[in-house]
Amino acid sequence: LDGLNIAYSEKGLLGLAFHPQYKSNGRFFIYYSAPIKSSGYDHKSIIAEYRVSAGNPDVADAASESIIMEIAQPESNHNGGCMAFGKDGYLYIGLGDGGGAGDKHGTIGHGQDLSTLLGSIIRIDVDRKKPYAIPPDNPFISQLNARPEIYAYGLRNPWRFSFDRATGRLFCSDVGQNKYEETNLIEKGKNYGWRIMEGNHCFDPPQGCNTSGLAMPIDEYDHSIGISVCGGFVYRGLMFPSLQGYYLFGDWSGKLFYLKEENNQWVRGDILVNGHTKNNIDAKLNSLGEDEKGEVYVITQKLFGPKSPTGAVYRLGF
Repeated sequence: LDGLNIAYSEKGLLGLAFHPQYKSNGRFFIYYSAPIKSSGYDHKSIIAEYRVSAGNPDVADAASESIIMEIAQPESNHNGGCMAFGKDGYLYIGLGDGGGAGDKHGTIGHGQDLSTLLGSIIRIDVDRKKPYAIPPDNPFISQLNARPEIYAYGLRNPWRFSFDRATGRLFCSDVGQNKYEETNLIEKGKNYGWRIMEGNHCFDPPQGCNTSGLAMPIDEYDHSIGISVCGGFVYRGLMFPSLQGYYLFGDWSGKLFYLKEENNQWVRGDILVNGHTKNNIDAKLNSLGEDEKGEVYVITQKLFGPKSPTGAVYRLGF
């Protein structure tokens, strides 16, 4: 149990990233939840390095764990957890705002507070020294009272981000509060608005918020369409040439979408499934994945109740 209920948790093993030279060095990194003894916190998030076992390429060496970072979490939810290496060789990690509703921790919320890693995407160098080094061009490395690991901030719960393997652009879908879900193009040093804004709309204050300097999402939808966005991948596979450059993503409700860029604008459309008659799968969508060839997969969870179907992995086919 994690303080919510027996059927739902946002904690656990939340992310995994293989080192760019994994085939030769066997290094990989995970993001997971662990108990914490400090009062005032619900748990801690751990980023750790492991190595593959010497005897079996499909088994990790459990004794090889090296803790890179521990982050205290005040609530049980909004943990982010996505991890990926960029073309620059650095490790990017997504962190939620610390949980609860409305980002009420601290005086301005964690999303707007550069002194905490919460509510941001961070970037670290796991090769130069132990446990990690700060890339010299990180945007806040010289700013007083700012964490130098931060790459971009103003995020609520970045539930999956990915790099376009062709262009290197960083796409991130950020779960909204009660009304709007958003997808962003993440760029170094930019502020993506939370808790000042939810999507393109004022949140705190609810009207007349100051939007100067904020980066707006490339797409949003309200809760009549979906309830919790799940980031995906820009399609660069070989099976469906007509989808090249489309960003494929989904929603926890089971709906699947695409974004395509037209005349410097992003247009969202539905991905039809189940005999091409509707735009949702008959399951709760937890995540998306990509294989070495660029084909995209959908991961679903077991629904609530003893008679519900088990989770499954599907490859997208059109």
